[in-house]
Amino acid sequence: MSDTPMTNRHSAAAPRQRSADHAGADLVAVKAMQRVFAAWRITTAEAARLVGVSERTWSRMRSAAWSGSLDDDQLDRASALIGIYKALHLYFGEELADRWVRMPNRGPLFGGAAPAAYMQAGGLPAILATRDYLDALRGGL
Repeated sequence: MSDTPMTNRHSAAAPRQRSADHAGADLVAVKAMQRVFAAWRITTAEAARLVGVSERTWSRMRSAAWSGSLDDDQLDRASALIGIYKALHLYFGEELADRWVRMPNRGPLFGGAAPAAYMQAGGLPAILATRDYLDALRGGL
């Protein structure tokens, strides 16, 4: 699959007006993703693919001067990635939780690939599937 962001499901609509609260939430989401990626030892290029932006854009987003906003796709990605991080820490011990995304996984979803590689290749659908997979593990489904 392509490394470019998926088409925004609201792309035909007029641009959304975002409040100051939403802008603050976007900054919090970006900082949270930075922490998740640091824990997972995700490179800049990998992080950009997971967020659905170019490396250059991800580098700008990480800077303290960034004042942009996240689109719906990026917000969905952030929510799911943060949820994956939380699920891993609830399900596994600290050390395994942060290594899990880098480990080859023979589960039917991953086909022997590391979850990080699977999510990068599959974009938002793969990120959401990984989140559902972990939620099912935690719930015993």
